[in-house]
Amino acid sequence: MFDIRVVRDAPDAFDAALAKRGAPPAASRLLELDDERRAIVSRLQDAQTARNAASKAIGKAKATRNEDEAQRLIGEVAELKTTIQTGEEQERDVTQRLHAELSALPNMVLADVPVGEDEDANVELRRVGEPPKFDFEVREHDAIGEALGLMDFERAGKLAGSRFTVLTGKLARLERALGQFMIDRHTEAHGYTEVSPPLLVRDEAVFGTAQLPKFADDLFRTTDGRWLIPTAEVPLTNLVAGEILDGRQLPLRVTALTPCFRSEAGSAGRDVRGMLRQHQFTKCEMVSVTTAEQSLDEQERMTGCAEAVLQALGLAYRVVTLCTGDLGFGARRTYDIEVWLPGQNTYREISSCSVCGDFQARRMNARYRPEPDASPLFVHTLNGSGVAVGRALIAVMENYQEADGSVRVPEVLVPYTGFERIDAK
Repeated sequence: MFDIRVVRDAPDAFDAALAKRGAPPAASRLLELDDERRAIVSRLQDAQTARNAASKAIGKAKATRNEDEAQRLIGEVAELKTTIQTGEEQERDVTQRLHAELSALPNMVLADVPVGEDEDANVELRRVGEPPKFDFEVREHDAIGEALGLMDFERAGKLAGSRFTVLTGKLARLERALGQFMIDRHTEAHGYTEVSPPLLVRDEAVFGTAQLPKFADDLFRTTDGRWLIPTAEVPLTNLVAGEILDGRQLPLRVTALTPCFRSEAGSAGRDVRGMLRQHQFTKCEMVSVTTAEQSLDEQERMTGCAEAVLQALGLAYRVVTLCTGDLGFGARRTYDIEVWLPGQNTYREISSCSVCGDFQARRMNARYRPEPDASPLFVHTLNGSGVAVGRALIAVMENYQEADGSVRVPEVLVPYTGFERIDAK
């Protein structure tokens, strides 16, 4: 979300920045609303000044026993009171409209973000690791899991419908092991503090991280008006909502391993096979709260933490910078990490690490004091997957598959699973 002063100071630059995101110009409309609001505020101030003056004059008129003048002034004060009440209602209305307009606009991208319409314009930064070579015909994860008898889409459909999966036995344990390994790695090696947050949140929390109002259809809502979290980014980032932090505490780094819930309203027909795109999935999330000076370095650090997970698992991957047309609504820049999936013979996203600047902080009113007596400034926020557990399970199954249908367990996970392979059925 933006400060209207940014628009007023450079309306052409503001519209040019929106154009990079494929959004229509908005400065003129925003400034018209702000001008209307300012005019109302000015009239209110004049009316309040006149009311105060008339109220004082009433006392003087009564003191001099000028009852006619006192009654005239009392009538004037009553009229001014009505004018002020009407003006306050008008101000609230136009302020809400301005707030709604501002909150519907995407974040401004950093200068080095490539301009493009879709993922075809994303720019590869680096590749790490060599995709494994097989001397047999490789299979995708769903074929492997069903052949093992440990991945059941039919029963999941009976229980909950499409885009759900039932895992059993060693495959369920392997998924749990992946999540435990990730959260341990981020807390023990990367300096994040583990948090166990609520999975249900209020409107304010989802608005704060910019899923509302634009992406309500992508979320699940409960009958009492709360939302199931689409990612732990929502509760983790909102831990600092409405607060003024001590700048000496920053950067603040937190992580959580949680279920996530998404309706996938805009993904009809995409990734319908297997468990690539689910309504319910587990993800290890990282969130950082920083100063403006720290935030860009923090994005590099956060991306490195996610990469370290894939390196420890022995999985090949690449890192890409998302173009303007593929960038998330609240991000200024995003690095996607894409893991190699032999069954699909391609790289697929397994993590996104985004720097949001003060975009979310303004929505949450999250600030910090650089010095104890200094005026508060808005924090900068970052979020990243560290990584998606279900997609990591897919990658392990496909990269560690054997000709006989069994799956080897990466060495780093053996202490968590208690076994080195999942034997063929």
